[in-house]
Amino acid sequence: MQKPDVKAFFDPDTFTVSYVVSDPATKQCAIVDSVLDYNPNAGTTNTGSADQIIDYVKQQGLSVQWLLETHVHADHLSAAPYLQDKVGGRLAIGSHIRTVQDTFGKVFNAGAEFHRDGSQFNQLFDDGDTFKIGEIEAHAMHTPGHTPACMTYLIGDAAFVGDTLFMPDYGTARCDFPGGDAAVLYQSVQKIFALPEETRMFLCHDYLPDGRSEYVWETTVGAQKQQNIHIHQGISESEFVAMRTERDADLDMPRLILPSVQVNMRAGHMPPAEDNGIQYLKIPVNVLGRN
Repeated sequence: MQKPDVKAFFDPDTFTVSYVVSDPATKQCAIVDSVLDYNPNAGTTNTGSADQIIDYVKQQGLSVQWLLETHVHADHLSAAPYLQDKVGGRLAIGSHIRTVQDTFGKVFNAGAEFHRDGSQFNQLFDDGDTFKIGEIEAHAMHTPGHTPACMTYLIGDAAFVGDTLFMPDYGTARCDFPGGDAAVLYQSVQKIFALPEETRMFLCHDYLPDGRSEYVWETTVGAQKQQNIHIHQGISESEFVAMRTERDADLDMPRLILPSVQVNMRAGHMPPAEDNGIQYLKIPVNVLGRN
């Protein structure tokens, strides 16, 4: 199986891992799940994390073909528009983004300017679609459950699973966001587990569970099947759903969910400026949070 080069960039503020995935033969690459730095106290952004990726792309002489989003993130803002302006590439996400846009378009009372058809992205992938990074074959897998639009990108021997799975000692994604479903997540994980056991798996986050002192974001399908504390082989769907439902009931909402979702559902763009020339992010009250 073809083996792309994978360079990880870890953002400690949001515990997010972004990736540059490249074909060493052609120097073509994709950027996966980029981060725009955001200070919620000041309402300001900066491009420090994205600039690290740009520097690496230029230093390695890479050409960006794709900017891939595994889903509409609820914990960080995407830097895809900034990266696209600086280094190019087609911005892509799963076609079920339309469901997410419809749901959160209503939550944030987005006006007619906000199209709910995914047209903010250059490419909407359906389950089973194929594409290439250089000469390396890539496959789009619809793996919902955490959100309706979650995708896994299999690029050569490397699978980028977004938030669907974490490291084996941390488990699986929450399923209590609008459109989330623990039973659906269980089935999505089985699709991932059907990949060859030696498939490298790259994760979108790591949170340092008890007993581990270093952040880690790479594992394998085989390790997940044997060791994942939530969903290893032998765990039934009903057992998983019961565990996930009980666990999710005690989780707080992510710190940046409100700014993140209304930006990321727009493909990383801020809402349009109002008549005073200022852009605003809305804070709906008593909608997503818990008492």
